[in-house]
Amino acid sequence: MRKQTLLWIGLFFMSFQFMNAQGSPDYNGGLKVKFDEEGNKYLRVISWAQMQAGYNFDPATDASALNFNLRRARVLMFSQITDKFLILTHFGLNSLNSGSMSPTGKGEGSQLFMHDVWAQYNIAKDHSVGGGLHYFNGISRLNNQSTLNMMTLDNNRQSWATIGLSDQFARHVGVFAKGKFGKLQYRVAINDVTASTLDARTPDAGGAAVYNGRSVLGSKDSGKAYAGYFEYNFLDQESNFLPYKVGTYLGGKKVFNVGAGFFLHPNGSVIDAGTLTTPDLQGEDVAIFAVDAFYDAPLGEDGSALTAYATYQSNDYGKDYLYSAYGTGSMLYGHVGYVFAGDKTKTRFQPYVSYGNNTYDAVNDDMNTLGIGVNAYMSGHNSKLTLEYKNQKFGSTDTSGLTLQAMIYL
Repeated sequence: MRKQTLLWIGLFFMSFQFMNAQGSPDYNGGLKVKFDEEGNKYLRVISWAQMQAGYNFDPATDASALNFNLRRARVLMFSQITDKFLILTHFGLNSLNSGSMSPTGKGEGSQLFMHDVWAQYNIAKDHSVGGGLHYFNGISRLNNQSTLNMMTLDNNRQSWATIGLSDQFARHVGVFAKGKFGKLQYRVAINDVTASTLDARTPDAGGAAVYNGRSVLGSKDSGKAYAGYFEYNFLDQESNFLPYKVGTYLGGKKVFNVGAGFFLHPNGSVIDAGTLTTPDLQGEDVAIFAVDAFYDAPLGEDGSALTAYATYQSNDYGKDYLYSAYGTGSMLYGHVGYVFAGDKTKTRFQPYVSYGNNTYDAVNDDMNTLGIGVNAYMSGHNSKLTLEYKNQKFGSTDTSGLTLQAMIYL
C-alpha cells in the first residue's frame, strides 16, 4: 500500500511533463457572445468537467481499491437582452461511475438533469428578485459554494445541510431577493420543499425524528422553507451577480468577509409521539444557523497568497435526528491554503489542510474529518490538478482515501 501511495504522488507530479504549464491569456471572460456593441445583450456559456481517480485504503473485501469517477460534467448558460432581466440555465450530471452507469445510457445515474433554471429581474440598482429552481441559499458561504473554484477537492458535505432532504441537489423551487446595501450583501428566499426525500424512514414510537415532513404532513403544514445569508465585505467587494461563492481567488483579490445565515423549515421533521398501537405523528421544526468568516489575500508582489475559512453551524433537524452525516447537533469546520510565490503564467502550487468536527445529540461519538491536499494550477482554475488525502473517523468507523482530480472549465 505504501508503494502504491508513492506511485500516486509520483504520477501527480510527473503529469506536468505532458501538459502545457502556460496560462490562458486569451480566456478573457470565457465563451461570451455579444449581440450589441455595448455588451448589454449577450449569451454567456460555461462548461466544466471534473474527473477523479480514487484509492481507498480500506476497501470492502469484494471491492477494488482503485476506482474512477466523473465527479461533475456541467453546462451553465445565462443571457440577457437588457440589463433589466436575465435568465439562467444550468444542467449536467454528477458522480458517474461504474456503479451508476447503465448499458444503454438510460439509467438514472447516466441522465442529465436541471441544476438551476431561474428568471431574475433587477428592480433597482444593486437589488434583484427572481424565481425558479435556484441556488440562492441561506446558512453559510459553503452552502452557496461554486464548484468551479473550490480550494479543497470538494465542498464540506455537511455544509450543504439540506441536500436531498428538502431540495433537489441543494436547489429549491421558489422566489428569492438579493442585493447589497453598501458593503452588506444579502440573499433571502421562500421556497417549496420537495415531497420526496432521501430520508424515507418511518418514525418509531417515542423515537427520533425523521426528515420527511411534507410527504407525511402535507404541503399545507410542512411545504415551505425560508432561507437567508448576509455578509459584510470589509475589504474588496465580491460580486453577487450570481449566487455561486468563490472558494479561492489565488491572491487576485483582497477579501475579508464575515457572514451569518439560516434555514427554517416549519414541521420539516416528524416524530411519533404515540405508542406502538396508536401512532401520533407530529411535526418538528428544522432550524439551521451558521456564522462564518472568509479571508483571501496576496501576501506580496511575488504571487504568494493565503486563503482561510472558518464556520460554526448549529443543526436542529428535530429530536435526536441522525441520518448519514446529517444530525441534530453542531459543526465546526475550517480550511487554510497557501499559494507559493511564482510566475502567474506558469504552474502554481497551493497546499491546503481542512478539518471538520460534527457532534450529534443522538450519539456520544463525534465525526472528525481531516483533509490534506495540494492544487496545481496550470491556468488558474481553468485547468488544475488536485491531490487530496482524506481521513474520516466516526465511532468505530475509520476510513481513509487518496483522490486525484483533473478539472478543466471554459
